Amino acid sequence: QVQLVESGGGLVQPGGSLRLSCAASGSIFSMNALGWYRQAPGKQRELVAVFTSGGSTNYANSVKGRFTMSRDNAKNTVALQMNSLKSEDTAVYYCHMQTIDTRYFRHDYWGQGTQVTVSS
Repeated sequence: QVQLVESGGGLVQPGGSLRLSCAASGSIFSMNALGWYRQAPGKQRELVAVFTSGGSTNYANSVKGRFTMSRDNAKNTVALQMNSLKSEDTAVYYCHMQTIDTRYFRHDYWGQGTQVTVSS
């Protein structure tokens, strides 16, 4: 089992910045993907940014150039630096990890979510 705990959400004015952090713990083996999703009211959960097992980092088009994701493998943490925030970035942000077990089954783990509100 893997546990993910997010922190760093809050209220910020348009144009401001926030930094989200996610700490992972538990039995982390064969990680396939690590990243962030978000879900705005009345909308489906969407990918924000992801590290893949192939070594690439992918961002949603809507956040490219404004958001930067980083990781600290020694501490099992991943962070999302969000700059130039817009009202449409308002959502609950979730940390996500996908692992693959020895039988090649994929397992998805989610954090509890942290609210980001961009408003004047």
